[in-house]
Amino acid sequence: MSYFRPLYPFLLGWVLILSTATFSRLGLVNGLGQLMLFALVVCLPIWRTGRMSYVDIGWPWGLVLLGSLSYLYSDGYWLRSLAVSVVVILVGLRMGLGALKMWRLGLLKKEFPRYQYQRRRWERDGKTNVGLALQVDATAQGLANASFLALPIFIIASNSSSEFSVFELVGLVIWLLAFAMETVADLQKNRFLREMKRAGQKHQVCDVGLWRYCRHPNYFSEWMVWNGLVIAALPSWFALQAVENTMLWLLLGAGLLFTSKVMHSTLVYATGAVPSEYYSLQKRPGYKEYQQRTNRFFPGPRRLSP
Repeated sequence: MSYFRPLYPFLLGWVLILSTATFSRLGLVNGLGQLMLFALVVCLPIWRTGRMSYVDIGWPWGLVLLGSLSYLYSDGYWLRSLAVSVVVILVGLRMGLGALKMWRLGLLKKEFPRYQYQRRRWERDGKTNVGLALQVDATAQGLANASFLALPIFIIASNSSSEFSVFELVGLVIWLLAFAMETVADLQKNRFLREMKRAGQKHQVCDVGLWRYCRHPNYFSEWMVWNGLVIAALPSWFALQAVENTMLWLLLGAGLLFTSKVMHSTLVYATGAVPSEYYSLQKRPGYKEYQQRTNRFFPGPRRLSP
């Protein structure tokens, strides 16, 4: 049963959404839509190729689906519902269009390093059925779109008030700054790689722009994108107290906090910083020194190398 352990928290989160009076219909439609999308776009290609990189297509386009369904099925104030749907659709499109470009260029014909690292974890944990482990991990990411990542979107879009709270505005500003920071970080990294390619220099460490103050500014920014949504959802969560069972209402609040936690764990340990740096240390001679002077996840001042 250890193979299926990654599914448990997301299944519980989906059950929580389905148990509410406010989100049961939307939660069912979105959950089934996410599973269908992942079955066709992720799980089937993984079964045929043995590569998990197709998650990079399914997950962001699942966010586009989430934002679209939320706007169509939510009963909250139209402008608030539209705003949060546009926000999550933009997050999905930014990554989803990039993933499709990589697919057209043939870059998905080899496994990404972060997913190669997963196989090391499975070997360590005694998981010898790699095909099953691949399918379970892919399904877990689809269920994330059906559960905790859907939660702040659903909660915000359920609020029927035409007045906007200061928390909503603060959350939107955080989202906007983080989205811009993530975009800038990607542009800086791509420009650095192009310049190194023209100069004929391989395996150089990107230490420019935002990458001077954080080894993974793109991952940190993605985490802050979701933190902005969690903050923006707080007033709407308080409003749900009047219509939801007290225990379910408290669990929804805990689910919002878990949204931040699960994104942090994913972006640092699961498919983010730790797997990335395992391979960077092997192929980039200057990466160890870069680690010593630059924060891993949270941006901060550079340290003097020992």
